[in-house]
Amino acid sequence: MNSSLTKDIFTIKNLHGFEQKALEVFQYQAVHNPIYKSFIEHLGIAPSDVVRVAQIPFLPISFFKQHAVKTSDKTEQVFSSSGTTGMQTSKHYVHNVGLYEESYRSAFNLFYGDISQYTLLALLPSYTEREGSALIYMVDDLLQQAQAGSGYYLHNHKELFETLENLKKLGKPTILIGVTYALLDFIEQFSIDFPELIVMETGGMKGKRKELIREELHQALCTGFGVANIHSEYGMTELLSQAYSIGEGLFTCPPWMQVYIRDANDPLQLIGAGKTGGINIIDLANVHSCAFIATQDLGKLTGPKQFEVLGRFDASDIRGCNLLVQ
Repeated sequence: MNSSLTKDIFTIKNLHGFEQKALEVFQYQAVHNPIYKSFIEHLGIAPSDVVRVAQIPFLPISFFKQHAVKTSDKTEQVFSSSGTTGMQTSKHYVHNVGLYEESYRSAFNLFYGDISQYTLLALLPSYTEREGSALIYMVDDLLQQAQAGSGYYLHNHKELFETLENLKKLGKPTILIGVTYALLDFIEQFSIDFPELIVMETGGMKGKRKELIREELHQALCTGFGVANIHSEYGMTELLSQAYSIGEGLFTCPPWMQVYIRDANDPLQLIGAGKTGGINIIDLANVHSCAFIATQDLGKLTGPKQFEVLGRFDASDIRGCNLLVQ
């Protein structure tokens, strides 16, 4: 593979640099990724005609459930999505796990600074109880670099409460990352007033609880932990990069990742800021799989570098993507 493709991904500084690299990666994947190549051919698109980012077709994320979406036979790691028994899960065949490590380390440092300055606590029962989680791979690595006393908590909420109380007394910078339902389980048993704590929710309810609107959820968590804002991490098995929100559900991407919104009824048409539609993502860290993903999430752009996640399409709403899959 051409090493120039990966060379400058994590040093992209502006939109112009991003778009140049995105077009370069597109031309590579249109030739070397058999699944993406076939998808483009079925759309009747000639790669040579794609000269602007807005012309790049996005692969429906469901392809990761049905196919090995990759540009080479070399695989260092396979990440898989969560799912109930019998459910078909997504698999991401990672050619170079070092790219994933560089992506999440660089993004974390960009949004939060040096992880070695934090105590990191992880309340991720649904993830730690299964194999192949990209989130657990990331958290494992960050825990090794974080302050002594960092670690996982499964269902031992009393121990977590005592740890948080102690870190509050010591004035230690602390991040608690948790799957949403587990954070709610915790605050139903314990309440703490820890204004300096960074509470980061990820992963939703996983079928454990009724889904809540963001405002209701974040208000409950703010009250339970005594914080002003709830942070969020937006990532998925099929991506090697994450976006972060420091509050109000507004996410920002690192410079090598961009979000676009597609028309809900015309999956090949992009729409502008303030309009609700399907979330498309370009993740240049996915250089060895597919960097151009049409997710099943519903959202809107709220500014030049921010987006909001509003929910998920149901089966009837994604008919446009289903047509592309067929």
